[in-house]
Amino acid sequence: MRLADKFCVLKMLTLAASLNVLATLSCQAASVSNDSNKPNIVLIVADDLGYSDLGAFGSEIATPHLDALADSGVQLTNFHAAPTCSPTRSMLLTGTDNHIAGVGTMAETILPEQKGKTGYEGYLTDRVVTFPTLLRESGYHTFMAGKWHLGKTPELSPAARGFERSFALLDGSAHHFTQGGVTPMRPKATYRQDGKEVDLPKSFKYSTDFYTDQLISDIATRKDNKPFFGYLAYTAPHWPLQVPEAYLQRYKGVYDKGYKAIADARLQRLKDKGIIAKDVVSNPGPGLWPVWEDLSATERALEVRRMEIYAAMVTNMDDNVGKLVTYLKDTGEYDNTIFVFLSDNGAEGSGPEDITPVNPKWIRENFDNSLGNIGKQGSFASYGPQWALVSSTPFRMYKTSTYEGGIRTPAFISGPGMRSGEISDTYVSVKDIAPTFLEVASAEQPTDINPNAAKIEGTSALGFLRNSKKSVHNPDDVQCTELFGRVALFKGQWKLAFSNKPWGTGEFELFDMQRDPSEINDLSDEQPQVKTELLKQWSTCQKRNGILWNPQLADKLHYGNEVKKYQTAKDASQ
Repeated sequence: MRLADKFCVLKMLTLAASLNVLATLSCQAASVSNDSNKPNIVLIVADDLGYSDLGAFGSEIATPHLDALADSGVQLTNFHAAPTCSPTRSMLLTGTDNHIAGVGTMAETILPEQKGKTGYEGYLTDRVVTFPTLLRESGYHTFMAGKWHLGKTPELSPAARGFERSFALLDGSAHHFTQGGVTPMRPKATYRQDGKEVDLPKSFKYSTDFYTDQLISDIATRKDNKPFFGYLAYTAPHWPLQVPEAYLQRYKGVYDKGYKAIADARLQRLKDKGIIAKDVVSNPGPGLWPVWEDLSATERALEVRRMEIYAAMVTNMDDNVGKLVTYLKDTGEYDNTIFVFLSDNGAEGSGPEDITPVNPKWIRENFDNSLGNIGKQGSFASYGPQWALVSSTPFRMYKTSTYEGGIRTPAFISGPGMRSGEISDTYVSVKDIAPTFLEVASAEQPTDINPNAAKIEGTSALGFLRNSKKSVHNPDDVQCTELFGRVALFKGQWKLAFSNKPWGTGEFELFDMQRDPSEINDLSDEQPQVKTELLKQWSTCQKRNGILWNPQLADKLHYGNEVKKYQTAKDASQ
């Protein structure tokens, strides 16, 4: 029960019967007035969208609706998430570190020595309280449509974690046209509606379209003046690369010039927009894959087609955001709505064939990935590491990495009374979203929900968004991230990073993020004292968050078969 409601109950109990009705009516009126003055909140999360994949972030991909929202608010060019989806989502919904929340690693990658250990449950535990729970307690309607990936049982579903209404994909990915799963062991994806397991309805034609329509439908069910929180968790543009027929030819010929030409054009637009400095150069990557000139004509045609479909998926997502914005404008809700957009991690360089050793054979035997069929129902393809590096322009690596290409994502926030038409490089963590929303809603974490719940680690960005603060975090704040044994730690201008070979050096590296955001120059030898200090901070971070780590962990936890696959590709190109 909210504090205001408790006060009203007490008031009614102590007043005379003749005044009781008046007191009740007064409390109800005050509640409606207070709730109606609070802004609605819409949180949109893209799945595996790269840093430079929106027009507002330098892309050639048409995203006019998202660009307009970004232009109306503040673009967060230094926003950081976890290297993969479920750890990011655990931090997003709780404001805590992913290890605290129970997703110290993904459920699909728990090692024998991690199994049963606190922080490595692979789902959102009861040690944390989600912000939708607190928003609902504070008078908000709470709706969700899209990807959950934080637990599959009823007690771990969105319905048990604060969502009044929800339609959720419980798996990490699924087909976009059907209920198909992504491995032969899980050929059917799992969905829950309001906590109950369901099959996809006949109205399900394409994931992005369906999730948008579902959220709009839920918002329309409100019969009072209470504000709403809407969580739109798209599975696009996560593989398999599939898009409605109307979009199949949208980007025909756009990518014919290859990886470098597209990346160079994006880099220049990023500079022209003031998102990165004029002297920044793109990180060339680890050099494990053939360059465009080494590919045959057949290989180039397939590479081009994959990127065309990926881009079309992003534009379809943008069109659906436009549909939601139009609905909110038509119903008079738009001007009182805060919009937050982010990607859950960097671009995805691995593909469905990397998930298990049996997937390549299963894909060959059950799906048609021919040039003329990629993008259609019945295909099952990804766009690969070379295009993922393009999507990560100008940063190093991509999803699963704690280099910037894996954890720095496109993001923006817009809404009434907030910064407008700005681009900011202030550091923002995905953990900062929950406390920001709670401050917007004047909500606090009540002890009667879970007195033992972990405290929120993130920092509310509301002061920054309302121009009363110049940044979200203090310069001396330390931020750390670990997943799959790979590490990133930030303090001021400095970043300490660790990644296993061949993706990294197998040693801790030190980067000056102000001068070298692409992480090209390791300054360990030039700044030994800084590195020593950050290594101490990393030790503190491990203890604080319960991180089980050693230098060999990353070799055990590499994502799928990517090391073997891409080392083979490198050897074949030489």
